[in-house]
Amino acid sequence: MALDRISLSGFRNHRATTLDGTARFNLLVGENGAGKTNVLEAISLFAPGRGLRRAPLAEMAGSDGPGGFSVGASLIAQGEEPVRLGTLAEAARPGRRLVRVNGAEASAVSLGEWLAISWLTPAMDRLFADSAGARRRYMDRLTVALDASHARNAARYENALRERNRLLSGNDAPDPTWLEGIESQMAEYGAALASGRERLIAALRAELARLPSEPFARPELTYQPGGPTASDALREALRAARPRERAAGRTLTGPHRDELAVRMAGKQQPADRCSTGEQKAMLIAITLAHAGLAAQGRASLLLLDEVAAHLDPVRREALFARLADSGAQVWFTGTESAPFAALGADAAVWRVNGGIVQHEGWVAR
Repeated sequence: MALDRISLSGFRNHRATTLDGTARFNLLVGENGAGKTNVLEAISLFAPGRGLRRAPLAEMAGSDGPGGFSVGASLIAQGEEPVRLGTLAEAARPGRRLVRVNGAEASAVSLGEWLAISWLTPAMDRLFADSAGARRRYMDRLTVALDASHARNAARYENALRERNRLLSGNDAPDPTWLEGIESQMAEYGAALASGRERLIAALRAELARLPSEPFARPELTYQPGGPTASDALREALRAARPRERAAGRTLTGPHRDELAVRMAGKQQPADRCSTGEQKAMLIAITLAHAGLAAQGRASLLLLDEVAAHLDPVRREALFARLADSGAQVWFTGTESAPFAALGADAAVWRVNGGIVQHEGWVAR
C-alpha cells in the first residue's frame, strides 16, 4: 500500500502541486527553499497531530492565497479501490483542521487507522539534548503510528490535566467532588497513555536487538514513568498529592512527567553526551526499527528530510538496504540526486523549484 496522486493546493509555496505516479522510493530534489520539505510536511498531515513542523494551520496557508489550504492523496492497494484522503483548513476558519475520507467528514485521529507515518528531520538532531517534553512528543508520535487510539488517549489526558491545573491554581479551594471526577479521567487516560508508551519502548528494544549494531550506533531505550502507571494507583497518587500540588499550582505526578532515557550501547554513555554523529546514527537506528514495526500493520510511510546529506557512502547504502526491507513507502529530500544513486530505478525523482514539482523519471546509477 502506498500514497499516490498527492495534491497540494494553497499550501505554503505550492499553489497547485500534483505528484502522480509515485514509487516505493521518492526523491524530492531542489535548492534550499524550493519547497521540498513543504511537500513532506503536507504528507505528514495524513497522521494525527500537527505535522512534522508542529506549525499552526494558519502558517501552512500560502501567503498569496485566500488563507486556506487543502492536501489530498489516494491510498492505493493492489486489487482494491483507492481510498481518497483529504485534510484542509478553510479561510473562514483558519485554525480548524478538517479531514475527509472518500469525501465524508472524519476525525484527524481516524487517519491513523489508514496510515502509519513517521519522519526524521534535521530539527530532530538535538532531540537527546532537548527537553523531556520533546522526547514525550517523540514517543507519542511513534506510538500513534503503531496504535491510532493513542492520539485520543493523549488528547483526553491533556484536557483533564489542564482542567485540574486550572482548579489547583485558582484562588478558591477546588470542589473535591469536581476534582475527584477530573482525577478519575486522568487516571483512566493516563494509564492508557503510559501503557502505550511502555509497549512502544519494549517493541523498539526488541527490534533494535534484532537489527545489526553496525554501521549505525545501537541505542538502549528506557521508559521512565513520571508516576504510577496503573489506573487505580495513579488516581490514589493524585488524591494524595493535592495539598502539595495545590501549593505548587500544578500537577506534579502523572505521564506528563514521563521521560525517555537513551544511552549508546557499547559505550554505556547517555545520548546527550555522545557526539553529533553518534546521536544522528542512533536516531536513524530508532527510525529504522520503528519503520519495521509500523509496516507490520497499516500502510507505512517514512519521510526523511536531508537524511543522506551527512552520511558517508557506506552508511547511505546500509540505510537504503534496510529501508528496502522495511516495507514502507519512503520520501527523501536532497539538493542533488547523486547521493541516492544506489537506489537506481527503484526511486522516482521529483524536481522542486519555487513550489513547482516536475516528475523527472528515475534515479540514475
